[in-house]
Amino acid sequence: MKKLIFKKLLKDITNFFVISVFSISIIIWVIQAVNYLDFVSEDGHSFKIYFLYTLLNLPKIISRVLPFMFFISVFYILVKYEEENELVIFWLNGIKKIKFINTLIVFSIIFLFIQLFLSSYLIPTTQDLARSFIRSSNIDSFPNLIKEKKFIDTVSNLTLYVDEKSDEGIFKNIVLKDEIDKTKSQIIYADQGEIIKKNNKYFLILSEGTIINKDKKSTDIINFSSTQFNLSKFETKTTTFPKIQEIDTFVLIKCLLFLKQNNLVKEFNYKFLKCNLKTIDPLQRELFRRFLLPFYIPLLALFVSTLILTSKDKFTYSKSKSKVFLGSVLLIIISEMSIRYITKENFTALFFISMPFFLFIITYFLMNMKLKRNLN
Repeated sequence: MKKLIFKKLLKDITNFFVISVFSISIIIWVIQAVNYLDFVSEDGHSFKIYFLYTLLNLPKIISRVLPFMFFISVFYILVKYEEENELVIFWLNGIKKIKFINTLIVFSIIFLFIQLFLSSYLIPTTQDLARSFIRSSNIDSFPNLIKEKKFIDTVSNLTLYVDEKSDEGIFKNIVLKDEIDKTKSQIIYADQGEIIKKNNKYFLILSEGTIINKDKKSTDIINFSSTQFNLSKFETKTTTFPKIQEIDTFVLIKCLLFLKQNNLVKEFNYKFLKCNLKTIDPLQRELFRRFLLPFYIPLLALFVSTLILTSKDKFTYSKSKSKVFLGSVLLIIISEMSIRYITKENFTALFFISMPFFLFIITYFLMNMKLKRNLN
């Protein structure tokens, strides 16, 4: 009987959690997807790249809402059970409140491991994969971005202007500026042009115009009747360099150990990561986010379980319920804010690293003492 009622409790929490976390995540994902439409409308990527990139952001969204929705799920089900007198069934079957609390804590460890898996492996993997799609993407929608009497600077180091554009894709009165490097540039004027695709590359075919090559020392002017300009050699302005959140966890750990062992004076590069003194602060914050923030989940379960200490028949029940809710929200806010202090002095960093464990021990001890006093 005891196993059955615990099974029902945990099933109710899980069902509410799954429905709520995916509902909230999908809403956030849709909002983000709308914001990412710039990838197509301004940066010239295809809808396929846009869809894959936005889809791979879903694990990150789930991870960010998971602690809050876990707290909401446990809070809602416990309040529901109390107000519908279902918690009384536990006490009538001889289940002690400390065992009830211990069961919720053990149950929360499952979500702890889910969050650890998401933050340390799945999110860096999917985020890096999403960025790789941007890196390997050519600018498939570039021809559609060209508008009449509008300067187009979708790609780096290239500005394009056309005076007229026909329905057949023929441009008239074209001005093109190519920033070759800091000292060299090329300006092309042409009466007419069109974009063609050959071997998955885009070329701008120009006719009847002038090329002006400029550098610090000289300016050369060349007239042409026909020429082609390779558009595919240019890169999108979308950030292609991976952020530290997208780098493999083992690489970050390897970098941190390397810097600690070499007293922060040496450096090494691994793929996109420059492991040096400038890297250590964001690196420590990211590792804290991946490995220590998930440990707030059992603390949230313990904190919410204090609801069972006050019956709904007591006049302080509503006040206790509000305190637990606001306290849990504050705990989530503190956990997120603590990330910025990890790079400070050693004592401050140690304080925030140990906070979830210290608060857990203190809260559990006080709850246990209160339950023992109630029995006496």
